[in-house]
Amino acid sequence: MFTGSNITEPDDENVKKWFAMRDLTRSNAKRPAHVILKERNIKCFTPMTWKLLVRNGKRIRKEMPYIHDLIFVYENRSTLDPIVTRTPTLQYRYLRNANRRPMTIREQEMEQFIKAVEATEQPHFYRPDEITPDMRKRKIRIIGGQLNGYEGFLITIRGSKVKRLLVELPTLLAVTVEIEPEYIQLI
Repeated sequence: MFTGSNITEPDDENVKKWFAMRDLTRSNAKRPAHVILKERNIKCFTPMTWKLLVRNGKRIRKEMPYIHDLIFVYENRSTLDPIVTRTPTLQYRYLRNANRRPMTIREQEMEQFIKAVEATEQPHFYRPDEITPDMRKRKIRIIGGQLNGYEGFLITIRGSKVKRLLVELPTLLAVTVEIEPEYIQLI
């Protein structure tokens, strides 16, 4: 489970960090920010989901960002600042009341979030306002499998036999991933 703030250590422009950034391109852009950054060999992560679109009267299944303007970038500020300056559709997300300090995520939290998303074929993403207190009733730990050692909350959906683990990046995004019942240990 991810607790605490998203603030990491004090600013050092030469230390690589996970930055939460905004991609201001349109949803149908041919070169969104994650494509531009990957072309420059910069590590980035965009939570993707499958959507059905209608193009020329045909339904097409396409993988698209869950939140179009949200992208996580792992780089240092000295490398990233010139790219942000030259790319008007790429911006840092700033912490509130922090004098324009970019929002960062602890490396361990981000790596665990990415691993959880990649561990399932159909992750279900949630915005922070969609998480209700009812969703956080039973705390669990995963024993075994790909997510061994993860702690979080068990999400059950009425009528479904599927068990899901809630993994969060506080104030940004949450994901539920399918887990096998034999790996669940109640805390």
